[in-house]
Amino acid sequence: MNTSINQLTEFRIRAYNCLGFAKDATFELSDAILTTRNAHCLVDFSLSP
Repeated sequence: MNTSINQLTEFRIRAYNCLGFAKDATFELSDAILTTRNAHCLVDFSLSP
């Protein structure tokens, strides 16, 4: 289990480092897209915990 978490953490770090400008905002949006079940517009992503 610990290796899976380490692999996920490493992937997220590498993905973050590949982003250009607005890294934080882009990464937060990608997290919201991946974890929100029903989003009908961009505002729905802003409500994602």
